[in-house]
Amino acid sequence: PISSRQRCPQASGLECLAPLVCSGEETPDPIPTTIKGTIPAWINGSFLRNGPGKFEFGTDRYTHWFDGMAMMHRFHICEGNVTYSSRFLRSDSFIQNSEKNRIVVSEFGTLAMPDPCKNIFARFLSRFQTPKTTDNANVNFVKYKGDYYVSTETNYMRRVDPQSLETKEKVDWSQYIAVNSATAHPHYDREGAVYNMGNSHSRRGFFYNIIRVPPPEEKAAMQDSADLTGAKVICSIPAADPRKPSYFHSFVMSENYIVFVEQPIKIDLLKFMLYKIQGKSFHKVMTWEPQHGIIFHLVNRHTGMASEVKYCTAPMFTLHQINAFEDGGFLIMDMCCGDDGELIGEFTLENLRRNAGEEMDEFYNSLCRNLPRRYVLPLTVDERTPLDQNLITLHNCKATARKTKHGEVYVTHEELHNDELLQFGGLEFPQINYHQYNGRPYRYFYSCGFGHVFGDSLLKMDVHTKELKAWRYPGLYPSEPVFVASPKATEEDDGVVLSVIITPREEKSTFLLVLDAKTFSELGRAEVPVNIPYGTHGVWQSFGD
Repeated sequence: PISSRQRCPQASGLECLAPLVCSGEETPDPIPTTIKGTIPAWINGSFLRNGPGKFEFGTDRYTHWFDGMAMMHRFHICEGNVTYSSRFLRSDSFIQNSEKNRIVVSEFGTLAMPDPCKNIFARFLSRFQTPKTTDNANVNFVKYKGDYYVSTETNYMRRVDPQSLETKEKVDWSQYIAVNSATAHPHYDREGAVYNMGNSHSRRGFFYNIIRVPPPEEKAAMQDSADLTGAKVICSIPAADPRKPSYFHSFVMSENYIVFVEQPIKIDLLKFMLYKIQGKSFHKVMTWEPQHGIIFHLVNRHTGMASEVKYCTAPMFTLHQINAFEDGGFLIMDMCCGDDGELIGEFTLENLRRNAGEEMDEFYNSLCRNLPRRYVLPLTVDERTPLDQNLITLHNCKATARKTKHGEVYVTHEELHNDELLQFGGLEFPQINYHQYNGRPYRYFYSCGFGHVFGDSLLKMDVHTKELKAWRYPGLYPSEPVFVASPKATEEDDGVVLSVIITPREEKSTFLLVLDAKTFSELGRAEVPVNIPYGTHGVWQSFGD
């Protein structure tokens, strides 16, 4: 098959993005913004965003974009006015690096060198201490039991104050339950419980664990402290190869099911143990092994029971889920997929700072393009199910599922787009009207188009017709779009889409963009005279949440 990269047009004459990966300066006290157009008066709350924001200490520089120190941003919207503030997360990593004015704690792609003051013998030994796990939580804002945290993919999160962006205590998942990591993409159910996934390994093997954190209790609101009590592992899925477990960034959740996507981006545990001794950084221990294909592990989220049916498909990788829902005995799963997982180690700062033109074109044109796909799992497969015939009977659905042998089903996807999307370079960072439609039949999602190494357009996709609406202007780079429903919404896309727009072309020309979610036309923008580095994810916090 032709790869997604070959299907998308090659770029030429791309501009330099170096200004978007320069260290930012914090603005701890809220500053006013200049409004152009109108910001609807009903929007009342804060748009919170996270991402790497500091890339060096003293003369030490990080190598990988994911390594940058977490910087939190808050656009507070009230009665048509907007203020902006930002702070670096005061993680242990940030504090130790700041005090020593060098990189002391190793991150995803940067290995901290031993202390230059130690003698040669002590330096040799310090190589054998496994890296201190970082608490540089630079990926997302998440909410557990009514408290806001910033998170990355290690066992540490940091509780934060969503108003002042002050850093609170460090929280270690492994103090509550038997996991040594958790994703930055939890799912929330309608009762207020939160689901996430983490790893554990023991003599019995390597396991992917589904975690449930219960809803907040009434009296909990009074305490100003982190609270993950009642967190439980509801299901443990053994890794197909305990020596080489799969990397995962998110998981699928519908009304009644959770699906874990075991993908062929593998973490070599033996290398992981040795990499500190050899002085290699973490992203070198991840390998793309397409010979393994994909296993979808289906779990009932109420009972924690895993299905005995193994659902398989061709190799791909997925970082972000769009939505999933059940329909007439089928589970429909929409996700952003790439067909070449060599990608993840390439987001080095050196690559992101390449010169305009040929150098940047070559890097961009070498990257995988991620495209939305729909996979459908038949939920009623048993010994009576016939072999080798398509089990998907949904109207207008091109995805297939065939029972290949007892207890095994092979599925193929439907492309959730037309060729028009290829002109935008594929898409990533999908978001939906989560509050009302997560885990339910839905029609729209919002995302960034990737005509450059960073997103350079905002897209609205209609999954019924596969039609696109787009917002795209040369030199403007939008953040992940977040949907906010209007208070009297009757339809799925009644509301606005928020995105922070940055540009490498002009100093301090950042603005918060507000689009009408229905028409995808601009309602207004709030201009703020700061430089914001390109970020990862964000959340909307309604007033009173």
